[in-house]
Parts: sequence; C-alpha cells; structure tokens
Amino acid sequence: MSTSPAPVRLTSLSHGGGCGCKIAPGVLSQILRGSAGLPVPPELLVGIETADDAAVYRLNDEQALVATTDFFMPIVDDPYDFGRIAATNAISDVYAMGGRPIMALALVGMPINVLPLETIGRILEGGRAVCAAAGIPVAGGHSIDSVEPIYGLVVLGLVHPDRVKRNAGARAGDALVLGKPLGVGVLSAALKKDRLDGAGYDRMIASTTRLNTPGVPLAELAGVHALTDVTGFGLAGHALELARGAGCRVAINWEQVPLIEGARALAAGGAITGASARNWASYGAEVVLPDGFEAVDQALLTDPQTSGGLLVACAPDAVTSVLDIFKREGFASAAVIGAVEAGPAELVVR
Repeated sequence: MSTSPAPVRLTSLSHGGGCGCKIAPGVLSQILRGSAGLPVPPELLVGIETADDAAVYRLNDEQALVATTDFFMPIVDDPYDFGRIAATNAISDVYAMGGRPIMALALVGMPINVLPLETIGRILEGGRAVCAAAGIPVAGGHSIDSVEPIYGLVVLGLVHPDRVKRNAGARAGDALVLGKPLGVGVLSAALKKDRLDGAGYDRMIASTTRLNTPGVPLAELAGVHALTDVTGFGLAGHALELARGAGCRVAINWEQVPLIEGARALAAGGAITGASARNWASYGAEVVLPDGFEAVDQALLTDPQTSGGLLVACAPDAVTSVLDIFKREGFASAAVIGAVEAGPAELVVR
C-alpha cells in the first residue's frame, strides 16, 4: 500500500528565517558605502542616510509618500502563518514612519518543483489577510521560481510631511518606550529545533502578526521625537541607530525590558540564532555592558526580532500619552525601558 509523502517543512528549505535572514549590519554598511554619491532631490525627506525604516517623498504640503519593502524566508512551517508574519513585518515600516499604509505589492519567490501550489497559495492568503486587516489591497506584485521560499511586500503609505517620525530625532532627556516584548528569534530557533511547545508557538504568532498600528497616533504627538521598529538587528542594533542619529547616548535598563514568556529559559537552553552573534560582531564595540551581564542576556539584547515592536523616544511629559496609545491598541507589554542622555553616540546597558 502506497503512502503519501510527508509534507515539506518550510523552514527546512531555507538557511535562515524571518528577519534573522538580514545581512549583518557591519557588512550591510560596507555594501551601501558607494550609495552616498547618488543625487537626492529636495522632495526626498528620508533616504538611506540614517538607515531609517522607509523612504519618504514629499508630494505636496499635505502629503508625503512612504515607501518600503521587506521579504524573507520562512520563520515557521505553517504557510498561512508565514504569509501573515511576512506581511505584518513589511507593513510595520510604514507605521514606524508615522504613516498610514495605502496599498501593497507582493514579492514571491518559490521553489515551484518542491512546494505544492496549495502551500504557496496559503502563504499568499495569509499575506492578504493581514493586508485586509490593515485596510489595504494587494494591488500587484512579482513572482519568480527560486531555490528557497521567499515572501514579502512592497508597501506604500501616506503621512503629513510635518508628522514624519524618523529614527534620528531623539533628544537628550527623552524616555524610551518599547511596544512589544523581545524573544522572537529565540522562539523561532527553538521551533526549528522542535523545542517550542504549542503555547510558545501561539505567543510567537500573536507577537509577529500584531500590526504596529500605534505608529499613526504616535506620529500626532508633538512629544514623540523619534520612532523606529525593532527588527533584524535586535534591540541593541536599532537603539544604536537612534543614538547615532541623535548624536546622543542611549541607556537601557535591562530589567525593565519586556520579554516573551519563556524566551529567556529557551535562550539559556541554547535556542539562539546565528544572527544574534553576527549582530554583536557588527556593533558590539559600541555597546557598554555592566559587569556580570550574562551571555544569555546579551543574546536577547541582540536577538533578531521579526515583526518586532516600535521603539519610541519621547519627552518625559509625553510618556503617559504614549503608553495610553499602546494600551488602547492592544499592546499590553509596552514599557519604558530607558532614556536618551547627553554623551557619545553609544548604547549603555544598565
């Protein structure tokens, strides 16, 4: 009697998953070094100069176009969940600029001779479901036959030119607020090693498919000076981008940083991505750690976050309003995790 072949695990087809696929920040900076001489029109409000989340182009006095793209290999085996995670992650960059998404284009690369068409269809269905939740259409896209499965979106949005929130506007004295807990990379590593239970998987999916909708109302607050989302370079990497952009020191109080339940225990047991070490190798020289800071905590500090939370630098008198927005939008774990201080552009962990 013949038996049907076992379904192909999506994660077995890729060398890395989610935002852990990102090129290490140090390598990326070398690759982009030759881009500085390109012409920059005055309408381009945000380009590549501060490694911000999206490009922003002024259309008129009332509107600016936000444009971004993001795609990666599978972080989970369920095709519908993979599509949802990838779409949520891509749309996040528009929210991180304070913009409201208006439409998306799908980017699809699939090993056609390996994956059933039904599986590919479920990936796209998951992406469409998230776009529908964000209130935008998938208006087109492009597909190729590739060795590894790849899915993501180009996302366009609109924002008032005066409400663009960059990652470079933080000021000394600002408080730092993080919208989502850390640990997605750790949970994904545990999943790939068959060490993540059902409850842990549910927590990972809940975090990675929650749209960063607070970005829109946060952009309306004058006290919000800088905004970014924490993704593949980890909390340390994206906090350093804030520090470099502001020319200030960013200080994080590690005990105040929220973690996904179970993430620290899994990391202590060895469920750590290779991207965490690559991140540290790229920017660890700019990070000051306290004496006795444990290796597991360093791994979480640099853990690549797929569809991670918004990181907000705001005036102290705006903190209550910022937290209220997060809570109203369903981000119960949002917390103040540190501050921006006068000093050299570095990250200090306390």
